[in-house]
Amino acid sequence: MPAKSKNQQQAAGAALSAKRGDTKKSDLKGASREMYESMSKDELEDMASTPRKGKPTKKKSS
Repeated sequence: MPAKSKNQQQAAGAALSAKRGDTKKSDLKGASREMYESMSKDELEDMASTPRKGKPTKKKSS
């Protein structure tokens, strides 16, 4: 599942970093903490690897 916004991609990258053990889980806040707890490492890798070019900063609410 690719990220729909730059913020979503960045949060996934932070959560992935914590899953790998590069950063502390306690350093995560908001969406990145939720992603850490609810998504697998493979899902986070997929979302974090989404190119940012052409993505909006925030996802539009529907």
